[in-house]
Amino acid sequence: MDTTARRGTFQWTVLAPLLAMLVLIGTWARHDHAVTLVGIGVFLIAAVLAAVHHAEVVAHRVGEPFGSLVLAVAVTVIEVGLIVTLMVGGGPGAATYARDTVFAAVMITLNGIVGLSLLAGALRHRLVSFNASGSGSALATVVTLAGVCLILPGFTISASGLEYSTSQLTFAAVASLTLYCGFVFTQTVRHRDFFVPVASDSDGRVTGIRDEDGDGHADPPSERETRLSVVLLLIALVAVVGLAKLLSPTIEGVVTELGLPHPVVGVVIALVVLAPESIAALNNARRDQVQISLNLAYGSAMASIGLTIPTLAVVMIWLSQPLTLGLEPTQIVLLTLTVIVSVLTLAQGRALALQGLVHLVLLATFLFLSAQP
Repeated sequence: MDTTARRGTFQWTVLAPLLAMLVLIGTWARHDHAVTLVGIGVFLIAAVLAAVHHAEVVAHRVGEPFGSLVLAVAVTVIEVGLIVTLMVGGGPGAATYARDTVFAAVMITLNGIVGLSLLAGALRHRLVSFNASGSGSALATVVTLAGVCLILPGFTISASGLEYSTSQLTFAAVASLTLYCGFVFTQTVRHRDFFVPVASDSDGRVTGIRDEDGDGHADPPSERETRLSVVLLLIALVAVVGLAKLLSPTIEGVVTELGLPHPVVGVVIALVVLAPESIAALNNARRDQVQISLNLAYGSAMASIGLTIPTLAVVMIWLSQPLTLGLEPTQIVLLTLTVIVSVLTLAQGRALALQGLVHLVLLATFLFLSAQP
């Protein structure tokens, strides 16, 4: 890698979290001017990009599948922070922000990141290969989490509407965290080899585990660089949550002025948070490392539910407003279609470009119906 390019990237990713924190401190008391709000938005995006970059540095140091786990958790921390700040701020859609954001994250990861990765990888390499056992177990975990946390609340009778009662929410939170921790143990300890890049023959059939030393990546970062990235990652996460709190009324206001439904706010949050991760997945797919792309996609979907719901269950102790988690009928249909297509995609451990296109069409359908229900 070019030394100048590395130095430029290094300087940008170091400055972004620090400047974002300074902007947060400087605008905390007064941030109602249009120019100030634009600046907050710019540094919010910069902080998100920097946070994901430093998470990737740490991920590269620890290797796969730990790397995908670090990145997924970092993104989920940002997502949870944005959800909580919007809920605390109130507003007409506060009760459904969590559901809308989590569901949007699931649809974007399962259809957007997966579809983009399969399409880009297959167009470049004709076929893409992955470990169906590892990715299949990840998908099963995501589907179970989505069923328990997003579908069942609409069918229980202990609480009105699409809500869980306190005891039901507690159970869902414990079950989600247990399932997430169980998968992490499986991915990183028990069956780690199911989640590392695979080697394949000319027909895309998996022939074994790929030699990670020859994956085309740059050398792992030094211990000093890794420690610096950990510190800057924490600063970036704090800056993102703080700047999002300042910007959240503006996001809600723009959505209302455009006459769009309140769920669009959740879609915007998920798109912003997952954009850098989508780029990371796309880059891995182009290097014929689709397994890592799938790890990122399913890991993010899993963390989005498995970590967000337990966090919200604790937050609801201090919030008196309702928490609507159950999906609407249209959302349930979209999730069902996504699950069916995902199972068919993973069945053989290899995929064509067409399968990626199918996932992207499902994503486009979700985005269109979110704006035009």
